[in-house]
Amino acid sequence: MKEAGHSHGAPLHLVRQMLRSLPTEQRLFLSGQLSALILAFLFRYCLPPSHCGPRVRHGIATLLGICLSIYCFGWLTAFLLGEIILCYVMLLMVDPRRIQIYTLLICMVYLTFFHIRRYANPLVDELDFTVALMTLTQKVSRFAFEYHDGTVRSDHSLSPTQRRLAIRSPPGILPYLSYSVGFLGLLAGPLCSFNDYQVFIHGEQKKRNPNVAVFKKLWLCCFLLAAHIMLSDQFSISSDPNNSVLYLFMELYLTAASRRPKYYFAWTLADAINNAAGFGYNGISDDGEERWDLLSNLNILRIETATSFKMFIDNWNIQTAVWLKEVCYDRSSFNPLLCTFLLSAAWHGVHPGYYFTFLTAVPITLAARKVRQTVRPMFQHTLWSRLIYSLITWLCTQMAMSYTVAPFILLALGPSFQLYRSLGFCLHILPLLLLLILPHRKRLETKAGSSIEPPCDRNYNHLKKET
Repeated sequence: MKEAGHSHGAPLHLVRQMLRSLPTEQRLFLSGQLSALILAFLFRYCLPPSHCGPRVRHGIATLLGICLSIYCFGWLTAFLLGEIILCYVMLLMVDPRRIQIYTLLICMVYLTFFHIRRYANPLVDELDFTVALMTLTQKVSRFAFEYHDGTVRSDHSLSPTQRRLAIRSPPGILPYLSYSVGFLGLLAGPLCSFNDYQVFIHGEQKKRNPNVAVFKKLWLCCFLLAAHIMLSDQFSISSDPNNSVLYLFMELYLTAASRRPKYYFAWTLADAINNAAGFGYNGISDDGEERWDLLSNLNILRIETATSFKMFIDNWNIQTAVWLKEVCYDRSSFNPLLCTFLLSAAWHGVHPGYYFTFLTAVPITLAARKVRQTVRPMFQHTLWSRLIYSLITWLCTQMAMSYTVAPFILLALGPSFQLYRSLGFCLHILPLLLLLILPHRKRLETKAGSSIEPPCDRNYNHLKKET
């Protein structure tokens, strides 16, 4: 009997050991998210839209979010609420023609201040407050842009997606607080639009039980957490000049790949939390099953099998990519790609490695785009040629991405320069050469002269197949 009891308790003992092996910051994040998961189930079962009005659901979501923030961040919660109130007052008082610019600017300055605080005092026993601020920055700035679209721009100047998401009038303070600091997306997002959140709160969609989708994601989370614990410290980046270039690239790939399960876990768990509350429904798939991927932040299979730089980016941190596209790329009059990458670097933090990574990504992105436009058609004639092209582009994509994110992992400028110097800055020089050598190919245009864009899914482009 003792042996049987011991065998039944083995999995629980293993889980406890795994949790103890995590740093304090990660344990605090995990306990906060598990609390949010339980609260999400209770929110759906105890406060359904059929029994509770929107005000009650907004109020409870806000109250739970504030309590969760106090548990995780303590007195810093006051700064979280302070930014929300400041942005709401601006929403009521500032000219809608300029509200989006002022909101984004103030949010980024506010966020940068706390990034500098974190950079100067990297407390390992404190859950990183900037993560919650990063999500809040996305939410309130996106709200401001969608409010600007709904109150200033004419409908014919908006895309179909912009028309659907446009906010026509300022909401009350309670829905704004619920959207900004609600417990569902406080610690790890994901970002959602205000209108989609309102549909969820009001219960305007007919959908079945999300439990199957939730438990599938939770099982995946268990695997990803185990992978993170086992792999995160197994590989590191070195810049030993005695190592061959091939060895250094293999080291870069293994290091980058071993870091990804941490992000996979956090985003999958955040998605499951929202689904558990009934948020994230995205219609019916082609095979007749309900899709719960409206808020999905990644597609692991397409990331690991990506055959282009764009395919990797489109499936990694999807909702942040949507935010960058909506607030910067689609609206920038000067070099949208460069402006978008610079905004992304500033949003991530003040470590020089962030800027090094995103500036490195600019020529690689442009070169990858030109290679795809000019070289890919040559390999589309037979099955074998397409297979060979896919294999080669997968290898090149993984090498280029591992090379690009190395400063993001190293953070400091000195080690990043040393690493790139040991590699001869090869993937800085090669993209520039490709941009000079490969012929320019014009994009297809409509009769109105605008570039043709492929149709997007309701949750934008993360399930979109490349053509």
